[in-house]
This record gives sequence, C-alpha cells and structure tokens, in this order.
Amino acid sequence: MNKNFLLCAIQMATDNVVSGNGGPFGAVVAKEGKIIAKATNTVTITNDPTAHAEVNAIRQACKVLNTFDLSGCEIYASCEPCPMCLSAIYWSRITKVYYAATRGNAALAGFDDAHIYQELAKPNDQKSIQITHVDCPEAKNPFSLWERSTNKTGY
Repeated sequence: MNKNFLLCAIQMATDNVVSGNGGPFGAVVAKEGKIIAKATNTVTITNDPTAHAEVNAIRQACKVLNTFDLSGCEIYASCEPCPMCLSAIYWSRITKVYYAATRGNAALAGFDDAHIYQELAKPNDQKSIQITHVDCPEAKNPFSLWERSTNKTGY
C-alpha cells in the first residue's frame, strides 16, 4: 500500500470539486509501485453516468498497458467504490483496492448508493426498474458461435 497514491487520489478529488469539473472523487491505478493512470469523476462535464473516477482510471490504465487485463494492478480511490465501479474493478482483474472515505461519508454528501445495493439483492420482479426476460430462440446463437470460434480472445 502506497499512502502517497491514496493522497494523490484524495487531492485529485478535492481539485475536481474546486474546478467544477465533476464530483468529489479521484482514483489512481498503479502497477509495480508506479502510477499507470489517474482520473477524476467526470459525470457532469461529459454527461456520462458511468464516468466515475475508478472507471475513468481503469479505461486509461487499459490504454496505457494495451490490455483489458489489469492483473497485478492496484487501485487507490478517494472513496469506497460504488457497485458499478466495484464491478468494473472485478472485470478488469485489478488485484487490490485501497480507499479512503467510506460509502457512509459519501452518503452524507449526497452520494448514497445504498439503494443500488438493496436493488441488486432483489429478484428481478421486485426491482424498481422493470426488468423483463424475453424468451427468444435466437438469443443463444451468439454464444454458440463464440464457443465454436477459433478467432476469439477470452476475457
């Protein structure tokens, strides 16, 4: 754990608030003791609800390292990652997560994701967003083709 990387993420979050460029979140991706990427939340300036600091940093790190697999990397976040960011961290295979502020701290500032955690635990028919499975015989075709393909990169 490199506390300077965590402090960098916190400073970036602070600077982001001062600049008005987005929410109070910053993230740093490091590998082998070196910063590979760093980013802030840019949701409001890009009109992209997925542009959280961690997701932005993951995207940058993947470009820098020219890979979608960030195994061996660590992410330092100014705040505990939300469910979306945590999912992105899992998909990217980042090995370690270090964060400073908690989701409780974020909730007090108006960034409460407790409802998302609650929604994820519910069966689809009980969620606040209508989620409907449509039985479609063709739905499995892309997976069958993928399984047979010799021209694929697994991830």
